[in-house]
Amino acid sequence: MSVHVAADRDLCVGAGNCVLTAPDVFDQDEEGLVAVLDTDPAAAADRVAQAVDLCPAGAITATGGKTP
Repeated sequence: MSVHVAADRDLCVGAGNCVLTAPDVFDQDEEGLVAVLDTDPAAAADRVAQAVDLCPAGAITATGGKTP
């Protein structure tokens, strides 16, 4: 099942947990803030759900896909 990923850069604290969890979906820009590389990752729903759970700022949202 597909998932749609979004990130609120105003909330991001640059912890980088999302990049460690799903490096094909997330990156950090030169300011250390989250950058979404793939807004509709076909095969990463589980890792995106984990990244949402691990984000200390609640800056990442995922809609669709499997809920943890």
